Amino acid sequence: MTTVAVLADPPREGLVLPAIAETTPLSTADAARLYAASLADVLGAVEASGGELLVNYRSDESIPEEYATDESAESEVRDVASAALSTPEDARYEVQVGETFAGRAGNTATHLLDQEDVESVAIVPGSAAFLDRTAVDGAAMKLRGSEVVLGPGIDGDLYYAGFKHPIDFAGAYRPPAIETITERALADDHDVDFLSTEPTFETPAGLQSAVALCRARSQAGRIVPAHTAACIEDLGLAVQERDGRRELGRE
Repeated sequence: MTTVAVLADPPREGLVLPAIAETTPLSTADAARLYAASLADVLGAVEASGGELLVNYRSDESIPEEYATDESAESEVRDVASAALSTPEDARYEVQVGETFAGRAGNTATHLLDQEDVESVAIVPGSAAFLDRTAVDGAAMKLRGSEVVLGPGIDGDLYYAGFKHPIDFAGAYRPPAIETITERALADDHDVDFLSTEPTFETPAGLQSAVALCRARSQAGRIVPAHTAACIEDLGLAVQERDGRRELGRE
């Protein structure tokens, strides 16, 4: 069984998906809604899989002062989990430790592998809406034969990073993260395997791909991340061509 740590931010305006709010028609409030929907789908997918869900939430101290609120980060993340999970009381919740995403991911993975003796650990961002149960279980199978399994997103980012042994996590998510972590794994003589490419919402290119993919799947009657699909429809998002360029717009 793989322990899947979902690194979850509280869905606060300006804190989550800042690049999206800065470079697309989405406002900071829209980006926060989209992130919350994605996080809900990620948590639900892991719960439905054969993995063990760990909801790894940001500490209040690690959040910049301009995004501080009267509600704790843990409480906001638990609210999303309560709406997404069939048995939220069974989920494991732990605070993240570290100043950067790579540091928090590394501390979580290393602690679980070295201190709790779990067989394998996966790090998943809350923006990985298209991670589904089948992918989680497929990655667990791949981890039986390889020490590291990576799920590439768009623009070289990652929606899944699974490990059987710790690597050097310092700066490991330096873009392109898919290449940086592969280099770190190979430096430790670890075999690396890969999942199929799926978009996340971390970059404008990833968001465009996610919106187009979600709309196409919905039109074809195929499975979509339900919370994310509903949010995209509610926001009226669509990829449009203007002056020979693809842009994210609203219908």
